[in-house]
Amino acid sequence: MTAHPELPHIVRVASLKGVGRFQEHVRALGIAIPCDREITVGLNSPLRQPVACGRLTIPNRIAVQPMEGWDGTADGNPTEYTIRRWQRFGCSGAGLIWGGEAVAVSHSGRANPNQLVIAEHTQQGLAQLRKTLIDEYRRVVGHNGDPVIGLQLTHSGRYCRPSFHHRNEPRLLYHHPILDQRLGLSHDYPVLTDSEIRRIIEDFHRAATDASKLGFDFVDIKHCHGYLAHEFLSARTRPGPYGGSLENRTRFLREVVQGIRSVAPTLEIAVRLSAFDTVPFRADPDHLLDGKPGRGIPETGDGLVPYRWGFGVNADKPTEIDLGETLRFVSLLEELGIRLVNLTAGSPYYNPHIQRPALYPPSDGYQPPEDPLVGVARQMEATRRVKAQFPALVYVGSAYSYLQEFLPQVAQAAVRGGWTDLVGLGRMVLSYPEILWDASEGHPLQRKRICRTFSDCTTAPRNGLPSGCYPLDDYYRDSALAERLDIARGIEPGKPQKV
Repeated sequence: MTAHPELPHIVRVASLKGVGRFQEHVRALGIAIPCDREITVGLNSPLRQPVACGRLTIPNRIAVQPMEGWDGTADGNPTEYTIRRWQRFGCSGAGLIWGGEAVAVSHSGRANPNQLVIAEHTQQGLAQLRKTLIDEYRRVVGHNGDPVIGLQLTHSGRYCRPSFHHRNEPRLLYHHPILDQRLGLSHDYPVLTDSEIRRIIEDFHRAATDASKLGFDFVDIKHCHGYLAHEFLSARTRPGPYGGSLENRTRFLREVVQGIRSVAPTLEIAVRLSAFDTVPFRADPDHLLDGKPGRGIPETGDGLVPYRWGFGVNADKPTEIDLGETLRFVSLLEELGIRLVNLTAGSPYYNPHIQRPALYPPSDGYQPPEDPLVGVARQMEATRRVKAQFPALVYVGSAYSYLQEFLPQVAQAAVRGGWTDLVGLGRMVLSYPEILWDASEGHPLQRKRICRTFSDCTTAPRNGLPSGCYPLDDYYRDSALAERLDIARGIEPGKPQKV
């Protein structure tokens, strides 16, 4: 990356030699990230301790985060690619599989034409995924208890794209002055009616019934990353029973939960939540870097302040966090008897550096406007604050993959220090699913498999290809898919990526 006076100097994590140097760098950035100097191995490891969550007992503190694979069939069934990913979820040794990936509750609610769907015709395929995962987990861990496995149920709302024939088929709750423009939507584009919302709620009830019959331990009512349920939380400008007040903006959740408890009473319910957000960002058009997009800058313009379209955002300074409503929402989760909470932030569509700290942006992104470790610390601190307020719930923390070599030391310290109950791994699972299991077993890390946040796992789906670790996983790197990805990125096919 060419030096630029307005870009922060970012020290690559891989260049930090030793835990002491990492800790010094964190202090120099003025952020707080807990980090142990030594890893405790075996059954005494903080990462290997079980945690009770209602009727469930999670056998350890490692979690696999939900990620869309973009590798299902046109009718929403898994393929060979999907089955392999779920097998690798099992070999991670993780005691909690948070949904495996986002599974749409209806065809029209899919985020992409290859997203999995939960329906009568996909039940056999979903059952195979669950069995594949458990078989691999038992091979790695043994038969001393199975992992807790859920499905993340979703409707993509503004980001619906169920068909190959249309780029987007948005289902809006309200009009957004920036995001509507990015999708090319006119001011009179229709929003979901209250009756359409109630039919979507019924889709969640049906999907939960199917998940329970298939043996999944819980379902996640996805409230993150700009998709439908997350957008409900920011629907201040929507009139009627599903917008305006926080009570109305959480009606969708309450009605989904009430129905699930009626039709599938033994099924646990969880929520993955974007605990905070910001105004959308864009690449700075005045400062291209070697022909690539510039650093991310926040959108500005008349009428954006106070910012009325965010959740967990300071309305007067919409690049800043305000956890006031977030804490009220988590209080509601506790009242509803939802014990399992996964905290993330932002959206991959409009502020990816907030949602997924990375050194290298996806093809439609921007250069990081801050050291990505700042983004890691921001999410870790939010999780710590929420957990301190509502300690009876069980939390999964996010944004750990960017820590790379120091992920095990930070994960152990975060669990040991009560910052989170479980450490969730997303992108890292695509390249090195066993990283925390290896560390807690006392095995040396396999450095060549550590995710360096090249973001090909996002760039590939942006170009209609399956998500996977193309730089580090031979399965993708040596495939015809990799050549198609190189062409989409405008580089010579087969040219090795610098690691």
